[in-house]
Amino acid sequence: MITLAVFFIFLFMGLPILITLLIGTLVFLHQTDLSMLTGSLPLQLYGSLEKSGLLAIPLFMMVGELMNRGGLTDRLISLASLMVGRLNGGLAYVNLLTNAITSSILGSALAQIAVMSRVMIPAMEKKGFKRDFSSAVTVSGGLLGPIIPPSMIMIIYGVIAFQPVGALFMAGIIPGILIIFGFAIIIFLTGLFCGFPREGQADVPKQISPSEILKDLVPLSIPMIIISGIAAGVMTPTEAGAIGALLALLIGKLIYKSITWSEMPDVLFRVALNAAMITGLIASATMFGWALSFQEVPDRVVELINGLTDSPLMFLLLINLLIIVLGMFLESMSILIVMVPILLPAALAMGIDPIHFGIVISLATLVGLVTPPLGPGLFLVMATTDISMSALFKAMLPFLLVMFLCMALINALPFLSLWLPSAVGLM
Repeated sequence: MITLAVFFIFLFMGLPILITLLIGTLVFLHQTDLSMLTGSLPLQLYGSLEKSGLLAIPLFMMVGELMNRGGLTDRLISLASLMVGRLNGGLAYVNLLTNAITSSILGSALAQIAVMSRVMIPAMEKKGFKRDFSSAVTVSGGLLGPIIPPSMIMIIYGVIAFQPVGALFMAGIIPGILIIFGFAIIIFLTGLFCGFPREGQADVPKQISPSEILKDLVPLSIPMIIISGIAAGVMTPTEAGAIGALLALLIGKLIYKSITWSEMPDVLFRVALNAAMITGLIASATMFGWALSFQEVPDRVVELINGLTDSPLMFLLLINLLIIVLGMFLESMSILIVMVPILLPAALAMGIDPIHFGIVISLATLVGLVTPPLGPGLFLVMATTDISMSALFKAMLPFLLVMFLCMALINALPFLSLWLPSAVGLM
């Protein structure tokens, strides 16, 4: 309890979670008379980063950074407009579809929300859509980022839980498609009952040259090559990240001609900074979990949960509730890094497949991004559009309801996440 109190006190004081975890580890060791282990902490920090799978993190970050600078968003909006832009309220569907496609490249919900809120919300408002609805569609679409592969959260879960990243990528496809269809139904029902503006369709040119269509399709080659390469066993996730980064550079430099060599130092600096932050979190969380194992804390968590329920479904629902509450205050990757080493043994003891558990807990972390009081996804859009949190959250409620329904289905029906990786031979 003392460790827990110290952890949250320093967290709410504004200290980085990396430092908070390090302090929490030291307090725990001192409190439990394990101070003699303090000398082993540097070895644990270093050892936690001696994993080749961690190389995939900066490589996939590089893919997202290069494609973002290479005119990715405009090309994908143009492609989505060709596909669904002529529907009633077409621009809302374009927003959702662009988010779905972009998510397979950026792989980060916050990065995606930040990019799309600057582009799609003003475009939808210009066509007569209400600001709260435009913002809600954009934020909801951003939640697809960590689920549709390739996904940064899946890579981190795979490294922490010692699970194959390729299987996790495949496992996210069907849940991602399910959520996309759910959000599309909300857009359709909104248009049916509330009506869309007359000019709500996207601007789609009557005649488009084949070369322009081909240019719009080029960004899709990156996730397709990554996913098919991993599924076929031709490349590991780390190799796929390297190939994806090379393709992103060639597309941005040679095809779109929107990346200059002078930008590369800044790109590399941003990737290095973000990768250092995430790997630092992984190292400190691994060290914290190592310290907890000496007092058999994970085993005690298993015993506690077994005392509450012996149903795997009820266990998953309780985990969802816990992660959603934590997500109101902590960043999703931090929750994943801290909680997976504690909760995974309990899930395995319940007979839950670790791949399925990875999808469940990843989905739960997303809800916290858009839940008050500290939902960072909400604040990103509020800063861009000058909308109040109450108005934005109210417009988000139908999308959150669909999200919860999809999560309940995925919790109750493991085959939704396990069928595809099993079908392609990754399990």
